[in-house]
Amino acid sequence: MEIEIWSDVVCPFCYIGKRHLEEALKQLNIQNAHLVWRSFQLDPSVKDEDLSKLSAELLAIKKDLTLEELEDLFSHVKNMGQKAGLNLRLSETVVTRTINAHLLLHWAQRFDKMTELKERFLFANFSEAKNLNDFQILAQLCNEVGLPQEEALAVLNSNQFLAEVEEDQYTAQQFGIRGVPYFVFNRKYALSGAQPVEAFVQTLQAAAN
Repeated sequence: MEIEIWSDVVCPFCYIGKRHLEEALKQLNIQNAHLVWRSFQLDPSVKDEDLSKLSAELLAIKKDLTLEELEDLFSHVKNMGQKAGLNLRLSETVVTRTINAHLLLHWAQRFDKMTELKERFLFANFSEAKNLNDFQILAQLCNEVGLPQEEALAVLNSNQFLAEVEEDQYTAQQFGIRGVPYFVFNRKYALSGAQPVEAFVQTLQAAAN
């Protein structure tokens, strides 16, 4: 079974949805699922001057919320994360231009390390509040999952895999995907958002028949 997942590394619901999918696969004892992580940039127009600022500050401005109101919103998402076994440090994450992480994920696919790297990036952003704009940090994270660090830096300093990222984004437009996470099972069934584990179980069962 092939499961394509459009997501971004700065999307907490993408991390929660990943855990819900993993739990559903475990419950059904599905061990042959092939996960393909498709690129989706939540904000492709990040300004240089905003890079590395606290995400919370910009989100409050964009949604016209006070920091107190934003914390209430964060509390709800954090609770969702805790139920999925995640520690989401939402108030500490920084604004990130995620195109670089997506380039590396496509590169990692050549080594069959795409899912491992996706998990490492999500953990680094949400549980460690690392700055994923920093090429050295990105390359070090690649190294931690067994990928060559110098080659990772070479990818980041080139246009390699940009076509693959753009193709993912084009396909997302064709499918009408406007938000992530978005899961496609064998190109037959789709699930949008961080749905409950039960929804993943039902969709996996349908896709397997």
